[in-house]
Amino acid sequence: MKDYIERRAMEIAEYIISTESTVRQTAKKFGVSKSTVHKDVTERLPKLNPPAASEVKKVLLKNKSERHIRGGKATRLKYKEAQNQEKVSNM
Repeated sequence: MKDYIERRAMEIAEYIISTESTVRQTAKKFGVSKSTVHKDVTERLPKLNPPAASEVKKVLLKNKSERHIRGGKATRLKYKEAQNQEKVSNM
């Protein structure tokens, strides 16, 4: 494995552990795809640093269990903004 890939996998792991960010947030922060982040933390990281891989897995499982809540909040906000726009246009 190339050095820069190993370095990126470790940096991604440290970021996810410290911020408890999602795969999407991490991908955006590092300028890579979600697939790359997922591959780094599920395939490459266990070979490089098994304890860190375990910590990342815990964070990702927590995020996965909470994603329906985040989705519901996003939908609620979307419709709330639409209602506000409708009220403004009716004035």
